Amino acid sequence: MSAREEKREGNGLRTAGLAAAVALALFAASCATADLDRYGLSAASAARDDVASSLPPEQRKEHERLVAAYGGVYHAPELEALISRTVDRLVAASEKPELKYRVTLLNSPAINAFALPGGTLYVTRGLVALANDTSELSSVLSHEMAHVIARHAAIREDQVRQAMIVSRVISDVVSDPDLGALALAKSKISLASFSRGQELEADAVGVGISARAGYDAYGASRFLTSMSRYAALRAAPAGAPGGRDQVDFISSHPSTPERISIAVANASQYAAPGSGDRERKEFLDAVDGLVYGDDPKEGFVRGRNFLHPNLGFSFTAPEGFTLENTPQAVLGATSSGREALRLDAVRVPTMTPLQNYLASGWIDGVDQGSVEELSINGFPAASAIARGDQWSFRLYAIRLGGDVYRLVFAAREISPQLDQAFRTSAMTFRRVGADEAKNVRPLRISVVRVGLADSVDKLAKRMAVPDRRLERFLALNGLERDAKLKFGEQVKIVVE
Repeated sequence: MSAREEKREGNGLRTAGLAAAVALALFAASCATADLDRYGLSAASAARDDVASSLPPEQRKEHERLVAAYGGVYHAPELEALISRTVDRLVAASEKPELKYRVTLLNSPAINAFALPGGTLYVTRGLVALANDTSELSSVLSHEMAHVIARHAAIREDQVRQAMIVSRVISDVVSDPDLGALALAKSKISLASFSRGQELEADAVGVGISARAGYDAYGASRFLTSMSRYAALRAAPAGAPGGRDQVDFISSHPSTPERISIAVANASQYAAPGSGDRERKEFLDAVDGLVYGDDPKEGFVRGRNFLHPNLGFSFTAPEGFTLENTPQAVLGATSSGREALRLDAVRVPTMTPLQNYLASGWIDGVDQGSVEELSINGFPAASAIARGDQWSFRLYAIRLGGDVYRLVFAAREISPQLDQAFRTSAMTFRRVGADEAKNVRPLRISVVRVGLADSVDKLAKRMAVPDRRLERFLALNGLERDAKLKFGEQVKIVVE
């Protein structure tokens, strides 16, 4: 989340009606994250992009915009080396071994991989975290290589150019490169979205490449199954914000039972189950320590708490809310979907009273008589109520430094009790001290060995996630609920 200059027409919550504002409040997308320790990511290393330096000037700018939309390049030497070795092996077994591929590991928890014309491949660390061996990763890479070989990516080149043009126009007009990156992020489905026939063709070609390269040909079906389970977990109503509109590998490469069965049929043409290299240990060694979820540098969610060390503030959502950090805002919702919240930041002239700002038409339907001046933990603030036909809003504007943080609570009907809960939450907005900020660390993937007394349930309890620990453990490891773990085998958990 970053503070942006207020623009009447460009603002995320400037709407034609309250229903649109509610839709924005419920909209959720992934936030890019970064590692601070094992992978040595710093301001200097984060800026390094080896692929960009190898691209022609006309492609470099487009690549840089795309990378920005996914949070930058993620540097992990051991993992990058494994990906490079895997691609080299796949290329040698492909129909066009003369093609050269450049792979960028993207710093995003989204589950995504895609290819651009000319052989530039992209894979997110979120996708890598979901895989469980190199054969599964190879199935993704070979699928994207198949799009290049079949010239599917070239067929989409016009849409790619159009997406880049849209982002460039927005950046130029509003003088805000962040908004340009956001426009590209919203358009990037065109970079990876192919027809059903093209997807199935890439599946078949990709399985063949992986099998000829000596990898387990059934890695594709296993990974598609893991994606399907992850999608079901993400869509489940148990406290998760509903209606996620995240553009990622699951939406652009749909994982269906039919597609999984086709992947199994494709694999059976090359080998029997259990044959081919899986390289599970090598893969798990490479992902041990991989950052998982939000990075503290960009703000992070822990249960109902949100803390942003760099911007220096924290707040706690009301009981029953689940929070999600996105590049544009912190979003939250209850499991019923009848209440939601959004926190973002804008620039408001320091001479403009916050009461005037709330009453200025930033959101429609403001009850002018409800506007009040407040002080929240020493910060100047203002609050108001806005009403529509189906939704009502409790609005807060809080000034911290040169930014104004807008905290919007939405409900079908704001009762006195609910309004008090919203006010209590707003009053938790506070400054984060330097010592507290310095001690914040990201969540990571930790690869552990199963002990004699370990079970799925016992290991799931070690997951440092706020909810659905068992379901998340199973999805992360591609396991069924009744899985029997073997002593000494490696599994992934999420740790502080």
